[in-house]
Amino acid sequence: MKNNIYNKIYKLQEEIGGITKNSKNPFYNSKYFDINDLIKQLHPLLLKHKLVLVQPITDSSVRSVIIDLDGGSIESSLKLTKGLDAQKKGSEITYYRRYTLVSLLCLQAEDDDGNKAITKVKPTLSYKDKYGKITKEFQNALEGIKNGKTINDIQSHYKLDSIIKERLLNFKLN
Repeated sequence: MKNNIYNKIYKLQEEIGGITKNSKNPFYNSKYFDINDLIKQLHPLLLKHKLVLVQPITDSSVRSVIIDLDGGSIESSLKLTKGLDAQKKGSEITYYRRYTLVSLLCLQAEDDDGNKAITKVKPTLSYKDKYGKITKEFQNALEGIKNGKTINDIQSHYKLDSIIKERLLNFKLN
């Protein structure tokens, strides 16, 4: 009897175990697993179980589709945001590829940017440290502003006083 796709996914899930987060996002001070590392880890198991992963972009959605070479398929998709520039759109596509695949396979992944943020007290963003040097966090915030982050994005991770907001906004205006 041929294995159906759900039996194959079940076996793949048993073999894959947890996904290692080996990439670091310095702006949010968090770790994540890179889409290329995830696919590299999954690829031998997909081959073993005669499954094929495709991630097309159709109808303004990023899709993760697993096709069983013995018949059948399953998929997960997320709708892309309208009006983003090419760089932000590329980041969104990469993010959606990773998360549709994680969702599709129900992979073990910690929710770094969800539940942790809710229970954590936001640190205050400081401009200079006790030695008078500009802090790494402020430099990361400036880098975020350069790359299109907004004051609201930064406030979702740090408490900002009026002086820090003004410095960040002045940088954005220059």
